[in-house]
Amino acid sequence: MPTPGELIAPRRMGRDFRWLLASSWTSNVGDGIALAAAPLLIASMTSSPILVASGAVLQFLPWLIFGLHAGAIADRFDRRRMVMFANAARALVLVALCAFLFTGTANIWIVLAVAFLYGTAEVFVDTAGSTLLPMLVKPADLGIGNARLQAGYLVANQFAGPPIGAFLFAAGSAWPFLVEVVCVSLAIVLISRMTHTPVPPRDVDKPSPVHTDIAEGVRWMWRNPPVRMLVLIILTFNITWAAPWGVLVLYATEHLHMGAVGYGTLTTASAAGGILATLTFGWLERHVSFATLMRVALSLEVLMHLAFALTTHAWVALVIMFVFGSYAFVWGTISTTVRQRLVPHALQGRVASVNMVGVFGGMVIGQALGGVIAQVWGLTAPWWFAFVGSAITLLIVWKPISHIVNAKPVLDEDVVS
Repeated sequence: MPTPGELIAPRRMGRDFRWLLASSWTSNVGDGIALAAAPLLIASMTSSPILVASGAVLQFLPWLIFGLHAGAIADRFDRRRMVMFANAARALVLVALCAFLFTGTANIWIVLAVAFLYGTAEVFVDTAGSTLLPMLVKPADLGIGNARLQAGYLVANQFAGPPIGAFLFAAGSAWPFLVEVVCVSLAIVLISRMTHTPVPPRDVDKPSPVHTDIAEGVRWMWRNPPVRMLVLIILTFNITWAAPWGVLVLYATEHLHMGAVGYGTLTTASAAGGILATLTFGWLERHVSFATLMRVALSLEVLMHLAFALTTHAWVALVIMFVFGSYAFVWGTISTTVRQRLVPHALQGRVASVNMVGVFGGMVIGQALGGVIAQVWGLTAPWWFAFVGSAITLLIVWKPISHIVNAKPVLDEDVVS
């Protein structure tokens, strides 16, 4: 009988994959703690929906400013070291926030500035980190590798972290962020144990300006219809998804009257659904086509927005979040796997950064819209906006999904600048 370690990280995938997995899971514990604590900290300083949404906007805005540069840098240098240095920067920013909180000098503007600086470091962590897996495992193992990384995200970031963050915040506003410093620091140590340093293939004899590398990545993505369509789908659905998510803390505490711990429980319910999907993903990958799974996930996204717009009961919201966690895990794993299979190693960083700019650019736009919509029309209005927008988008992309999943990968030797 296989050991638990073999089931989670099969030996064929190598020791370096296990160190990457351990580092990712540890970092996600800290991020999950902040997932609940950061909005609660902001909400404790202001009741303005616009300022509450601004906290998330400023954390994700760096993707629009630095995302493409991070991708170009990841395609030039040691990607593991880039993750380590960027995580060290995140830890320093959190230490500064803890100092402000312990001394009682923190205010809403300091917290918003910290959100921007932390988000800037996170751009480089996530961009470089997303390129490591394709260089460590075979293409056939990308699905299971992404599923394991996503499982850690769900268990640590969504399931375990938020309730811990909410309880720590109740004990003292600085404690959740202090614990996050410990988690991020440990993640640096774990990833440093990798013996193979994935360095992207590049022509060292012909160095080019960063903006030239960025243009090459964007141009390649735009000329590859399947990858281009996948990025556009992610951009659009993140706009509609983020509109209500930016004010979710107010929706949970004021509309559903769930309190701080109840708000943390919402993300826990989502993670529980994701864990269920984790246990069944292997079977789904073998028996159901990626195209069908992607269409089902996006259809459930539309229905989720409608259900949240209509409900006034906390227990119903928890059920909705459980379903959301299930299909969101499937969508995230499949979309990442499809993209990684289609993109050559030399362009993984740049194309990943374009994708992430789409992800977080959509979140910035959506959360900014959501804050304004909630301010003017109430806390359920962003859900109605999300329902209509995602339904229209689904009708448009229904057919192209088949072309995306059936596309042929491009090899490094076929890349033309």
